[in-house]
Amino acid sequence: MDSYLEVIMLELLAPAGSMEAVAAAVENGADAVYLGYGDFNARRNAKNFSREEFAAAVSYCHVRGAKAYLTLNTLLTDRELPAAAQVAAHASEIGADAVLVQDLGVARMVRQAAPDLPLHASTQMTLHNLDGVKLAADLGMTRAVLSRELSRDQIEYICQRSPIEIEVFAHGALCMCYSGQCFLSSVIGGRSGNRGLCAQPCRLKYGWMDKADAYPLSLKDLSLAGHLRELRRMGVACVKLEGRMKRPEYVAVVTRIYACAIKEGREPTAEELAQLEAAFSRQGFTQGYYLDRQGPEMFGVREEGKEPRELFAQARNTYQSGEAQRVPVTFYAMIRRGESAQVGVEDPQGRVVTVAGPVPEEARTRPLTQEAVGTQLSRTGGTPYRCEKVRALVEEGLSLPLAALNALRREALDRLTEQRSLPPARRAGAFHAGARYENRREEPELALSVRRAEQVTPELLETRPALLYVPLEELCAHPEVVETANGTPVAAVLPRVVWDREMEQLLRQLEQARALGVREALVGNLGLLEAARRAGFALRGDFGLEVYNAQTLKELRRLGLISATLSFELKLAQVRDLSKNMDTELITYGRLPLMIMENCIIKNRSGHCGCDNPNVLTDRRGARFPVLPAPGCRNELFNSQKLFLADKYDDYRRVGLWAQRLMFTTENPRECVQVARRYREGGRWSPNGYTRGLYYRDVE
Repeated sequence: MDSYLEVIMLELLAPAGSMEAVAAAVENGADAVYLGYGDFNARRNAKNFSREEFAAAVSYCHVRGAKAYLTLNTLLTDRELPAAAQVAAHASEIGADAVLVQDLGVARMVRQAAPDLPLHASTQMTLHNLDGVKLAADLGMTRAVLSRELSRDQIEYICQRSPIEIEVFAHGALCMCYSGQCFLSSVIGGRSGNRGLCAQPCRLKYGWMDKADAYPLSLKDLSLAGHLRELRRMGVACVKLEGRMKRPEYVAVVTRIYACAIKEGREPTAEELAQLEAAFSRQGFTQGYYLDRQGPEMFGVREEGKEPRELFAQARNTYQSGEAQRVPVTFYAMIRRGESAQVGVEDPQGRVVTVAGPVPEEARTRPLTQEAVGTQLSRTGGTPYRCEKVRALVEEGLSLPLAALNALRREALDRLTEQRSLPPARRAGAFHAGARYENRREEPELALSVRRAEQVTPELLETRPALLYVPLEELCAHPEVVETANGTPVAAVLPRVVWDREMEQLLRQLEQARALGVREALVGNLGLLEAARRAGFALRGDFGLEVYNAQTLKELRRLGLISATLSFELKLAQVRDLSKNMDTELITYGRLPLMIMENCIIKNRSGHCGCDNPNVLTDRRGARFPVLPAPGCRNELFNSQKLFLADKYDDYRRVGLWAQRLMFTTENPRECVQVARRYREGGRWSPNGYTRGLYYRDVE
């Protein structure tokens, strides 16, 4: 293929939850597939692959000119990292083309265990701006998968300036929350989406105030069919189809439609769009995020309907009956007197295989011709190969059995298949966890996080917090907070989501905060570290950075952070056992954040902005989840119950923390004081209805 076309041709990446789905994707035109191996991927409920099956899948793909990407895109504990290192090393050894990661510690491990295996930043890393993509490149990633919420102007902005390849989702399920930031399934059900076992509670019924009678968190599936040429023009390197939990027939249908459109330089037809909807949809599809048009029309649920039996039967036929003959080859033949007949075959990458057969005899009746040789060598049916050209030198008056030519063709193709299956030469590495650090022996300091300036009162500050976290927007709107703090160090809490078109405003706010004397920033997304650093702030890591193991702490320290918040999906025993090379803190009180949403469900409900009013989402059991505004007209969903651990202080006072954080959200100023005093001074007070979070539960 022409190198220029290679640059501008979209790679089509299809899902594969089973070996049958691999065949369905590849035989229908996928350029690459992504698949899980073992328990370390974001779709642990998919069938996934054994060690042997994964090796077979990689070989199957490579023979047919497709790539195979391994998904290691979940958070892992320190105890799991050595086994994951073996998976990565094996994937590199057998020739996997890349590995997708979410966890910074996993990325660090892969760089050691498999130094030549390319790294892709999973959408679970919540990369949604240029600085985040650049940081991913600095961490050794060769591709970044962007958040699905981005509009086309933001995708284009990043593509035009990115130092690495950009991949976007083009079809399949949409999560309500930014990927990598959802804790709904784990907090209410113990099944973590960040650990590959999301139970999809967002697809259930919820309602406002008292009655769960609608589906305000269930988005329609995404479909960017109709925008493929635009994505290509933007500079997107790869479009991804979601669906590792879907059946192979679905994979076949969707892959074929997108593959044909991309390769023919067109958009899917009306008939093809109808087939996409028949294969799977939730009351149609949406392009709302891509077109920057959000609203209630983006939502839908799966309706029970008849299975498209004929469509799926046709789809099955594409991968169960023969080969798609994806790989164009050129045959060479030389038939000369007194010499063994020779047949060679060359693939698009320049691999050449030559085999020799019997010596031709003098023809008694019909001599062998170039045309006859070409006809026999072109018969590649039932193989992955398609004969594009035959170059034959045939001396006149010779005879060679056609069966001999057929045998030479088969032998040449078999040897070519062996060559195409060979893994690339790569270095083998070894994962070393590194030095282990002793836990701090001092009791944890008290850090307070407020959401509103009015929560900061002299009475609250009498509890002597070591640090006061205040949202950046709130600091700028109420600069008197710094004065009220009266010497208590104040850190600005940055939004977890800031698009590139919002970055200028953020930089102005950082300047304002610095002018107020604020010198530290709490950052919950990789894409905000550089902005805060450039503005002169010391960096503290928030829960959005997903610290689940000691290797992540090492990476964050290397990036210049002075502290990090540990994941609240860890058990206290895991927190204790974590080797801490820097100051760490843990959220020990408050409503845990469950979702951050680009789509404003408050506005969807009423048709107008209503952030100033109390907004509460109710589930089927009557649990009430506050919905609060987030910067950029976004929403955050918080847990119905408050985390409360004041009476469990002895359980976490010696686990090596620098600080425990009390996170105030819906509390009034008096309640904030009450809580802080309870944690500082003891007593008997406790909230009405509370949770211990996940600190004592095994999270799957």
